[in-house]
Amino acid sequence: MGNAAADQPASAPKVVVIGCGALARELLALTRDLPGVKVVCIDARLHMRPALIADAVAARITETRATYGPDVRVFVAYADCGTGGALDKVIEREGVERIAGAHCYEFYAGSAVFAEMQEQELGTFYLTDFLARQFDTIVMAGLGLDRHPELLPDYFGSYTRLVYLAQTDDPELTAKAEAAAARLGLAFERRWTGFGELTPTIRTAVA
Repeated sequence: MGNAAADQPASAPKVVVIGCGALARELLALTRDLPGVKVVCIDARLHMRPALIADAVAARITETRATYGPDVRVFVAYADCGTGGALDKVIEREGVERIAGAHCYEFYAGSAVFAEMQEQELGTFYLTDFLARQFDTIVMAGLGLDRHPELLPDYFGSYTRLVYLAQTDDPELTAKAEAAAARLGLAFERRWTGFGELTPTIRTAVA
């Protein structure tokens, strides 16, 4: 039986970033020019099924170490994302780190700005570029609203506005986000964030 180091692929990365598929474009853009960094993404549909995230991340960490050896560095590109602390138990058990914060909206907007927005209006539903692009698949179909539109008040009755946190200045995505707000019966607001705190977080994590 060979040892783990000898069994690693010749091109084994030094750092593997395990992230939400909703961040795939951003993570690839931030790491594309960094040698020895590999991005592995988990199904973005778990964005709407947070109870499944912790187990999915744990499985991917195990798979990563089995493939590249136990010494490969792993960084988890998820915030808590609605897991209620379950993801942090995986993080602690596996001895890795994750993005700080409650969810991607917080690190895109910036922690202070996001806290201010929440204080201004708790009934806010957020979209990112990914969610604006995949609104029908992730939100409408993910919640079953494409099949049962009568459930819309149950899901969104307590919301008053939709805030689109834009990573790019794309008029088409803005139009999609505004249309999503109209479909949900919410006031629309757009805030350009760029990659926000994701950029320094990833750059530091893979340094």
